[in-house]
Amino acid sequence: MTDADPPRDADPFRDDRTVAANGDASDGADGSLALVDVTKRYGETTALEDLSIAFRPGTFHGLIGPNGSGKTTLFALLAGLTRPTSGRIERTDATAAVGYSFQEPRFYPSLTVRENLEIFRKFADDPPPDTWTETLLEELRLEPAADRRADELSGGFRKKLDLGLALIKRPQYLLLDEPLADVDDYSRRRITAFLDSYCEGNRTVVVSTHNVVAFADQLDRLSVVVDGDLRYDGSPADDVVSQYRALLE
Repeated sequence: MTDADPPRDADPFRDDRTVAANGDASDGADGSLALVDVTKRYGETTALEDLSIAFRPGTFHGLIGPNGSGKTTLFALLAGLTRPTSGRIERTDATAAVGYSFQEPRFYPSLTVRENLEIFRKFADDPPPDTWTETLLEELRLEPAADRRADELSGGFRKKLDLGLALIKRPQYLLLDEPLADVDDYSRRRITAFLDSYCEGNRTVVVSTHNVVAFADQLDRLSVVVDGDLRYDGSPADDVVSQYRALLE
C-alpha cells in the first residue's frame, strides 16, 4: 500500500482548497465529517482498505502515521478531490466548508502573499472581513513577507502562505497535511497555538503528520494509520509519543 497522490486537474490553481466532500450526508447528530467503510485503489495499488473514521466538531484531531501510510489519500477523499473505490463519505452539515493545506504548497507564484490571500478570500460566497486577512498575516508570521512575490519565498514562508490560503475562508473543517514542514521553531509555536484556538466555535482541525511530537500537546483525538489500515482511533495517552511508538511495533 502507498500514499500515492490522486490525479489532479491540469490547472493547479483551481479553487479546490475549500470544497464540499463527496458522498451522502449523514443523519448523525454529532456534526462529523466521516469516512465509512472506505477503500481507495489506484490501479493495482491499495492506498486505504475498509477504513471508517469520523472527525467531530470542536476537536484537534491528529492523523498520524509513517510516510506512505495513506494519510494524503485520506485527506483527498475528505476534501472531495477524489472518490472512494468503495464505501462513502458522510457529512452532517452539507454546507460546511473544508479547507485544505497541501503537502506541497500551492499558490499563484507571480502574486504577493497579500494578493494571494485577498484573491482566495474573495472566492468565498460570504467572504470574511478584511481583518481576518490581517489576523492570518500576524498569527502565521507572514507579515514580513506580505508584499513579496510568492515565488520568491523561502520554504518556510511558502508553507505558511499555503496554510493561510487554507484558513482564509474560515472553514469548519481544516485539513492540514504536514503544516509545519520547513517552518522555524518560533513560528511553529505560534501556529500550533493559533490552530488550537481555531477549534473554538465548533471548528475542527485535522493534522496529518508523521511528526507526533510537534502536536502532542494539542491533540484531543488520535488516529493512527499504517499501510492503509486504521491501527488506533481514540483519545491520546498522556505520553502520546510513547503511545504512537507502541502502536508501530
